[in-house]
Amino acid sequence: MPTFLAPDGTRLAYRVLGDGDPLVCIPGGPTDSRYLGDLGGLSAHRRLIVPDLRGTGRSARPEDPSSYRCDRLVDDVEALRAHLGLPRTDLLGHSAGANIAAQYAARHPENVGKLALIGPGTRAVGMEITGETRRELARLRKDEPWFPAAFAALEAITGGAGSDWEAISPFFYGRWDAAAQKHHAAGQPDNEQAVALFAAEGAFTPEITRAALAAFEAPVLLLAGEFDLNSPPRSAAEFAGLFPDATLVVQPGAGHYPWLDDADRFTAATAAFLG
Repeated sequence: MPTFLAPDGTRLAYRVLGDGDPLVCIPGGPTDSRYLGDLGGLSAHRRLIVPDLRGTGRSARPEDPSSYRCDRLVDDVEALRAHLGLPRTDLLGHSAGANIAAQYAARHPENVGKLALIGPGTRAVGMEITGETRRELARLRKDEPWFPAAFAALEAITGGAGSDWEAISPFFYGRWDAAAQKHHAAGQPDNEQAVALFAAEGAFTPEITRAALAAFEAPVLLLAGEFDLNSPPRSAAEFAGLFPDATLVVQPGAGHYPWLDDADRFTAATAAFLG
C-alpha cells in the first residue's frame, strides 16, 4: 500500500483502484476507507486514489491529536495531491469527508477540476439538520419490519434522551439486508479519538467557507440518497445552492451509501458528471 508524508511528518497510506484520470476520494467517519470499496464500480471509469485519513486504516496516528481536526485534514489532501504530482485533480468526498472536500475547495480552488459530494456532511458550511427533518424522512420507511424499534430509538436520540445509535443503523441503507449489515459491521470507526476531535473547536469556519464556495467556479455534484437520514436530500439541495455551478441528484431508494444500494445508478450518475 503506497504512502506519503503529511506536512507534520505523519505517514499516511492510500489505495489506488482502476485506471484512467485520477479521482481523489475522501472517506467519512473518520474511519478506515475500505468501506468505500471501489464505489460501486466507479473504478472502471476513473483511477480512484483513496487515502486513509490520519489515525485510521493503515495511516499512522499523529503525535499531535489536534491534527485530527477537519480543517487540519485539508493539509493532508493537499500533501497527497503534491505527492501524486497532480497540477489539478477531481475530488470526491463522502459523508464527513465532504466537509474536508468542501474546505479544500474553498482554500485551494485552483487545484480542483470537478467536485463530487456524496451524502455530504454539512458542518463545514454551518447547516444544521433538525431532529424533525430526520424523523420526517425516517417515516418514509414505516412499512419496514425493523421500523418500530429503529424509530423509537431515533425519537429518543433526536429528543436528547437516547444514545442507541446501533438501533437506527437500518435507516442509513436503502435495504437492510445481509449485504448492508455486513457493510455496517465492517465500517465502524477504528479510532474514537479521531472521531471525537474531527469537529473540535476551530475545525469549521462556515462564513469563510461559504464565501469562498460562492466564488468556486468548477462544476459540483451533490448526490443524496432518497432515504439518507444522515444527509437528507433537502439539506443537499440547500448545500447545492451555495455553489455557482452545482448539480443535485437524488438517488431513488438509496440511503447513505448509494453505491451499495444501486451501484449501476450511482456509477452512471457520478461517471456522467465526472466525464
